[in-house]
Amino acid sequence: MSIRDQKIVVVGAGIGGLSAALALRQRGADVTVLEQAAAISEVGAGLQISPNGVAVMRALGLADELIAAAVKARAVSLRDYRRPGEVLRLDLETYAPDLSYCFVHRADLITILADAVRASGVTIRLLQRLDSVDLDEQVVLNMGNGARIRGDLVVGADGMHSRLRSHLNPAEQPFFTGQVAWRTTVANSIDMPPEAQLYMGPGRHLVCYPLRDGHLVNIVAVEERKNWTAEGWNHQDRPETLRRAFAEFRGAPKALLDQVSEVNLWGLFRHKVAERWHSANAVLLGDAAHPTLPFLAQGANMALEDAWVLGDELARADSLESGLALYQARRHARAKRVIAAANGNAWKYHLRFPPLRGAAHLALHLAGRVVPARMVGQFDWLYRHDVTQERAA
Repeated sequence: MSIRDQKIVVVGAGIGGLSAALALRQRGADVTVLEQAAAISEVGAGLQISPNGVAVMRALGLADELIAAAVKARAVSLRDYRRPGEVLRLDLETYAPDLSYCFVHRADLITILADAVRASGVTIRLLQRLDSVDLDEQVVLNMGNGARIRGDLVVGADGMHSRLRSHLNPAEQPFFTGQVAWRTTVANSIDMPPEAQLYMGPGRHLVCYPLRDGHLVNIVAVEERKNWTAEGWNHQDRPETLRRAFAEFRGAPKALLDQVSEVNLWGLFRHKVAERWHSANAVLLGDAAHPTLPFLAQGANMALEDAWVLGDELARADSLESGLALYQARRHARAKRVIAAANGNAWKYHLRFPPLRGAAHLALHLAGRVVPARMVGQFDWLYRHDVTQERAA
């Protein structure tokens, strides 16, 4: 089956939705993107696009634009929250010189994708809030403004609270992980080099890295907490609360947090990977199918991979339904493995018992000295995997 001239509606103009729209349009589909916001924009925050995500951007024809907008990472540096020096340094330039690890502002990546989507002939319709969906012989989307939009296929790329996910997977309930996270950006007043620095402390950790030619620094700070009610990351918080939570952190974190004037806070909830990703004419993608915690920086990368595989399978399949089934079969196990790896990282960063934390940090330090290449390569299964070459392999 060719998807040429198939009418496909993508719900959500985030990274997953826009990349899916472009992948499908490049294969000849008639694509419309529906976005409930008034503009295609993102608040200030950074993303790490790892080599597996860069591979998809390259296949979409956007690698040059990404590289131009990004800071290329030279290393990952793990540090103790109070002691000077490094616990472990993962030297990417030396031990993975063929790979590109990119730090990019989310708004810049959205702009790259949105410009390419529009240039390809895709229509992006704003102020389109989806109320409900009917999935009979033809897709009918019932919009908040009273409009009814029809298509041959609907792609739910509208995040962890996807209307389409709840339609395909009713009665699901996420659970609070006992952790909250702050996200903000500040000026790079400390001349931070092009590396990700991760500071580990009891019950909390902080990650920072430069953006936009090194002029900004992105900060993500995670703290264990017993209670939380509202899921989502757009809750404004007081900078003083963030500074108080990380008051014992020394060095770069203190200097950066002293500059914070605005910050958002969100509770981290764990969702299961959806059991059902598709019906005969509907499919989930990105966070709508498999939300991931931010401890491996793979949310955007998984959405990019999904987008490419969806377009690839639909273009090759005998029917929409068989293509959607092949897409889920190709993505499900990898999504679960990535999410499990992300879930497992948090406790390693948050060791509370000082002797245990000291022993763990010493073991990491020694491993970095004795087998540095092995330490850099421990996630080769993730970063060196290229979904655009899966069939060729």
